[in-house]
Amino acid sequence: MSTSVLICKLNFALNSMLERLQKIIARAGIASRRHAEELISSGMVTVNGHTVTEMGSKADESRDHIKVNGRLLRPEKERIYLLLNKPPEIVSTMSDPEGRRALSDLLHGVTQRVFPVGRLEYHAMGLVFLTNDGDLANLMLKARHLKQTYNLKLKTLLTFEEIESLSRATGAHIARIKGKDAPWYEVTLFEARTDALRTRLFQTGHAVEKVKRVAIGNLALESLAPGHHRALSDAEVATLLRSVQPSSETVTIPRRARIKRRPFTPKPKPGRKSQRPALAAQHVGNRVGAETPLVVVPPSKPPKNYSPRENRSASKAAGPSRTPQGALDRSRHRGRPGQASPSRPKKNG
Repeated sequence: MSTSVLICKLNFALNSMLERLQKIIARAGIASRRHAEELISSGMVTVNGHTVTEMGSKADESRDHIKVNGRLLRPEKERIYLLLNKPPEIVSTMSDPEGRRALSDLLHGVTQRVFPVGRLEYHAMGLVFLTNDGDLANLMLKARHLKQTYNLKLKTLLTFEEIESLSRATGAHIARIKGKDAPWYEVTLFEARTDALRTRLFQTGHAVEKVKRVAIGNLALESLAPGHHRALSDAEVATLLRSVQPSSETVTIPRRARIKRRPFTPKPKPGRKSQRPALAAQHVGNRVGAETPLVVVPPSKPPKNYSPRENRSASKAAGPSRTPQGALDRSRHRGRPGQASPSRPKKNG
């Protein structure tokens, strides 16, 4: 094997191990990919002592020394996946500059660095997912079909019309929780957010008293006590990963263009004469034939001394009117008026 071939193979192996800096930073859990790009452009990322500001720069996480804001990036070999039941009035971050309680105060015994995926309001309680797997976190944040289930306690009851209106406005599925005296509702969201639903409820006069997230995808809170956490099983992680993977079999079919159809006009039946075409032809002839002007004949009026009775007597004096052939035939068959119809000959007994 020649030296050039060995060099090409070595370069290919090195390039296959290189990854974009923003992807490495996001996988480490320091920031999202978009925030990592902002850190790179602001000159806060160094690779082997050299400041990198160019987008698309690559590095090898296992060989290069990558620092973000002076902090050395160490690759995490062990992946951690945790579920936490967050009590209310705790910030959904690992630290808070205002000195409020954060999620790190509840993770007793966890020595590896983890970060929460998504957010939960300060006064809300319930399920929070934490991990150090940046790739899975990125897939979960981009997944549009990953459902989240909340339990909301309202001050007043909702009517059926209000539930339908809220569902159409926010895209949420809302159902009353049975077995509770207070108005608790189960809300399932996909792309909508709880703050948009809270705003809509406040506008309709229904104040939200409590918010509790009970499930994210296949991950359920169940009987986990507030302030406690547990590790996910391998089956739970595999199911979650399958649910957020983008589907490669989805085929987008373009919509057919709408064709403007002509209005339906029934055709005349054979054997019948249509009067409308003749009238239309007459109007067209009057309009096109400019040489022959259109003459309008006014309707004839009867004379002033006109009497229907006198007119009838005059017609009798003028002579008998000509009887149509059909009337003559009927008169022969039925007999003329004033004459008895011929009787049938009697049979001799």
